[in-house]
Amino acid sequence: MTQDQQHTKRDGFSSAFGVLAATLGSAVGLGNIWKFPYLTGANGGASFLLVYLMATLLVALPVMIAEITLGRKARANPITTLIALAPSHQPWWLIGAAGMMASFLILSFYSEVVAWVFAYVVKALSGSVLSSDRAVTEAAFHSLIADPVQSLVWQWVVLASMGGILLLGVSKGIEALTKKLMPLLFLLLVLLCAVSLSLEKAGEGLAFLFNPDFGKLTGAAVLTALGLAFFKLSIGMGTMMTYGSYFREDQNIPSTAVRVMAADLCVSLLAGIAIFPAVFTFGFEPAAGPALVFITIPAVFSQIPMGQALMVVFFVLTAIAATGATLSLMEVPVLILQECFFLPRRRALALTLAMLALTGSLCALTNSTLSGFTIFGLNLFDLFDFVSSNLILPAGGIFIALFVGRVWGFGHFRQALSNEGQLRNETMARVLFFLLRYVSPLLIFLVMLKGLGAF
Repeated sequence: MTQDQQHTKRDGFSSAFGVLAATLGSAVGLGNIWKFPYLTGANGGASFLLVYLMATLLVALPVMIAEITLGRKARANPITTLIALAPSHQPWWLIGAAGMMASFLILSFYSEVVAWVFAYVVKALSGSVLSSDRAVTEAAFHSLIADPVQSLVWQWVVLASMGGILLLGVSKGIEALTKKLMPLLFLLLVLLCAVSLSLEKAGEGLAFLFNPDFGKLTGAAVLTALGLAFFKLSIGMGTMMTYGSYFREDQNIPSTAVRVMAADLCVSLLAGIAIFPAVFTFGFEPAAGPALVFITIPAVFSQIPMGQALMVVFFVLTAIAATGATLSLMEVPVLILQECFFLPRRRALALTLAMLALTGSLCALTNSTLSGFTIFGLNLFDLFDFVSSNLILPAGGIFIALFVGRVWGFGHFRQALSNEGQLRNETMARVLFFLLRYVSPLLIFLVMLKGLGAF
């Protein structure tokens, strides 16, 4: 084992709050501020929100706890973890390999969305997007994504920034950033909600978000809700197993996971409350897709004193939130390259960044140079999103649940979850194990079949 690898083994989160902040930083990101509002808008509002809540509680949360527990038990990357904990010669390590593939696909399109956020920091500073005129905000966004040079350059800025933070390691890089800056995002979202609720048609926006119409639900929407739950809590992509390997031995995993889930849901609802009143007030389309946040947020800030300064702060903090999730995704392949292929951390990080610059460019050019290129009717941005969020992540969730429930067994799960007998949580362990053994894999499988049109 090299000196660099030994350092990686020793590194980890240094405090209980650091564990919570870093894990929350992985879960809370653009999935809340960008993806949750536009998918909720595209799938009927409140009814979609209720399905998402059920998917989170019955499926995503148990799988999240299972992933963290496995990672902490083995103190290794997802592939090595499953090799170490599975019976000999059984290929459960493929779950970790699939998670690595999912992290690459997600980072390929997610890094471009983060690039849009970075670009909007500059646009906010210039004041060019501060307007309640729908034509102005839409034109500003579309001019950005249609420019191949801007798309690529901003994506490379994002990747370089993430690389610099990851070079500092786990405690000095990931943990130090997230535990200092995540609380600021909550505060600004609360302020944004207060402004949005004062708008003329705030009631219509709240009704759309909280008054369900189940007639709008489809099988595809249910699958999308499940994929969103996995995406937002970083499930099935190796990140929670990786972060679990950095957890402290005395960390209460179920308690931490529930807090992360609750905070993640809170941020999502705050984002919805901030955005949908503006959507209805200024005549935007709820189903506007990935552009929704970028065309509505400037309209909200245009209505308040010091709107431009606050908009700058908002996009800076949104970039910070996006950074936490990006770091957790990028740490998966970096750690696998270190521990499975024995690469020093710097070389593993450089290789990861080079591969992401290549695959990410395909998504960055989707709205410009590659605008006419589609596969199965989807452009590359949407294809990477669909394959990762709706196929690989749910499939990973099924096999993680089956591994814990059918292979690892209750005895090992209970012992690890109780911190080797230090916590009295056997009842919770039994409930979680029942969900993982019987409920979660069946629900995920049925929802996948329904969403894919199998019945």
